[in-house]
Amino acid sequence: MNTNYLENNHLVLIGKVASEKKYSHEIYGEKFYIFNLEVVRLSSTVDIIPITISERLLTGINLEMGKSLKIEGQFRSYNNYENEKNKLILTVFAKEIAEANLEENKEEVSNEVKLVGYICKKPIYRQTPFGREIADILLAVNRAYNKSDYIPCIAWGRNARFCENMEVGTEVRLTGRVQSRIYEKKHEDGTVEERVAYEVSIASLEIVNKEDATEVNVTTEEVV
Repeated sequence: MNTNYLENNHLVLIGKVASEKKYSHEIYGEKFYIFNLEVVRLSSTVDIIPITISERLLTGINLEMGKSLKIEGQFRSYNNYENEKNKLILTVFAKEIAEANLEENKEEVSNEVKLVGYICKKPIYRQTPFGREIADILLAVNRAYNKSDYIPCIAWGRNARFCENMEVGTEVRLTGRVQSRIYEKKHEDGTVEERVAYEVSIASLEIVNKEDATEVNVTTEEVV
């Protein structure tokens, strides 16, 4: 079993502060805050990504709206029990933070996450009305202290076909980016609520520790 937790889950984001920081929680006297980071894709689409950060990392860091930052950390999940229902919450857990210059860093990758984990649900393969191939997978990524993060991922094109027949328990290594997506949740009373989902859009994928391990890459055009 891969126990290098930093390599199992590593993320880099460069973007602009898109919300005021808010108090989240406290652990052993250490306070944590949350704020949103705006990250622009090559297609000019904007992803709004939630960041969780310790007060200890904020010394000397300006979190005013529009400030450019570079954040390194992990994409994590936790369960939120509300109204007797379990909801999976996703956030970027910051381990390092620094001010950034988007003009100077425009050639640097601004949104990249690398994960090593296990397929924990049967992948769902489908095609859009326009014939685009998509596969949804849920990846269990080991974390220290016998914890795991459950990360929704989406594959496109050849990657989607590659994932379609993967068995639960298959260990995979992937590279992609974190994206936000707005969707509508319809309730039993007929009301509609707008929500935001977060997931990893897969760029490359390979099976780990298999003699026939195969890596599949997609072009930029396939990852929108």
